[in-house]
Amino acid sequence: MLAARARPLKSDLRIDLNADVGESFGAYSIGHDAALMKSITSANIAAGFHAGDPSVLRGTIRLAKASGVAVGAHPGFPDLVGFGRRELRLTPRDAEDCVLYQIAAVAGVAAAENARLRHVKLHGALYNMAARDAALAAAVARAIVAFDRSLILFGPPDSELLKAAHAAGLRVAAEGFADRAYEGDASLASRAKPGSLIDDPEDVVTRAVRMAKDGTVLALDGSVLRLVVDTICVHGDTPGSDKLAVSLRAGLEAAGVTVQAIGQG
Repeated sequence: MLAARARPLKSDLRIDLNADVGESFGAYSIGHDAALMKSITSANIAAGFHAGDPSVLRGTIRLAKASGVAVGAHPGFPDLVGFGRRELRLTPRDAEDCVLYQIAAVAGVAAAENARLRHVKLHGALYNMAARDAALAAAVARAIVAFDRSLILFGPPDSELLKAAHAAGLRVAAEGFADRAYEGDASLASRAKPGSLIDDPEDVVTRAVRMAKDGTVLALDGSVLRLVVDTICVHGDTPGSDKLAVSLRAGLEAAGVTVQAIGQG
């Protein structure tokens, strides 16, 4: 399993750079998808529940394919008003069906564009809840297995989500966030908390390089967390995310890290 591997030697350091994209809908434009595709290696594409719409979905898949970026599904709660960042209480069966529906939507449109779905990454509150809730995590794993057990699930290291994926026989990729602060227990700090969002490019690059090379990150309380990751996320809706992604990729490569999609090479 990808997340369980030991940190390789410096000459063989590889990391995936992913972004949440395809989140515009109707008259609303969110993110910098076209520019992001020049720097990222994996695209997590919204399926219309928390953001996105059919035309945006298809256009984003076309962008990813033209840019050589791996296509992934980005399921979220059915919460367009809250952008999928509000915690909803679904039964495990409802959560499983909700995730399956969204994976199938992205995969179906990808197939129409002669592209293949490679991975799944949950969005917002669904991601955070499944990281700590074993029943919800198992529901997500069942949805992926029901559709295609070759898909790779992105999630926090040592989380209930990745444990459920391992138990279901799925491949996984442990994910880190260079533009979000961590609490001392390795959870992401609430967006409402001062300092939870890191927007200084130099700080973001420094954190990403440290994750990729040392497998550690500095928490808000000053503690050093062990965080061995396979992929690093830059949020597509963050102002200036396109420029931040350019800096991230350049900084990682300058530090001797090969930036490429999971499973390539």
